[in-house]
Amino acid sequence: MSWARSLSFTELILIGIFLVLYLGYFARVFLVASKLGTSYRKVVLKFALRSLYFALLITALLGPSFGESSREVKSIGKDIYVAVDLSASMNAYDIQPSRLEKVKFELKKIVSAFNSDRIGLIIFTSEAFVQCPLTYDQSALNLWIETLHTNLVSNTGTDFAPAMQLALQKLSGEESTMSQQTSKIIILISDGEDFGETTREMAEKIESSGIKLFTVGIGTDEGSSIVTRAGVKRDKQGKEVITKLNSKSLKDVASLTGGKYFEINSTRNDINRLISTIRNIEGELRDTRSVDVSTNKYFYFLGLAIFLMIVDVMVRINVVRI
Repeated sequence: MSWARSLSFTELILIGIFLVLYLGYFARVFLVASKLGTSYRKVVLKFALRSLYFALLITALLGPSFGESSREVKSIGKDIYVAVDLSASMNAYDIQPSRLEKVKFELKKIVSAFNSDRIGLIIFTSEAFVQCPLTYDQSALNLWIETLHTNLVSNTGTDFAPAMQLALQKLSGEESTMSQQTSKIIILISDGEDFGETTREMAEKIESSGIKLFTVGIGTDEGSSIVTRAGVKRDKQGKEVITKLNSKSLKDVASLTGGKYFEINSTRNDINRLISTIRNIEGELRDTRSVDVSTNKYFYFLGLAIFLMIVDVMVRINVVRI
């Protein structure tokens, strides 16, 4: 027999209270019987009965399990690659505390929402690199997410194509064991300032592969200056560089691949909508296996305890015979 929980301080307190109260009851009956000069032995019957159903209640509370049964467990999931823009413009603070910090916070929410799916992380500017391969390990993913900053990749502008190509390569290669392309997803997160020339070509390849691509734009139309280690970024004329969300480029990519565009700005956050949209995509059956499980049979003990309680109430015993 196995137990859902072990004997804790709560159960010990209940047992202690029961014993203390019954000792008091014994003492009172003993005093009455002594004064009347009668027998009080039948009090033991009541004590035995009540001790029995009290023990049954404690047993039910601990959740006893016995008997083995076989249950079929199906593993269904998706492969998701998240590509995050780490160009200098992601340091803009039109989204508090900054665009990148907000992305990191929302990424952890995405990881938590898809704990039965494999998620990988790609970082990019004009180049793209795998920061974390597809994994079920949420702790590892959150650790990699926390280390994201704009100095991880050379800041030579933003190009969506390398990130899209790398994600497509990984999801189409041996790293992804899934056969159904519809269970493979790419999430591209950026402020939308795309300076690449082959983005459309890569979008068409992703669309023809059947892989879903969703884009997430972060920033505002008003924009803000860019903060670097040297201070506020300025152009050659010494003017502050203002970066604004370019949602059009992200919407175009999503449209070309049959995906959807989502946005995070000062008044809008579509991450929950993104999560809901991905959840509605059917995952692929990874494997099916049978596991032996034992069932919590607390109700047997609880039912017997209730029956004995009813007997205790219905059958009256004179514990002191006069």
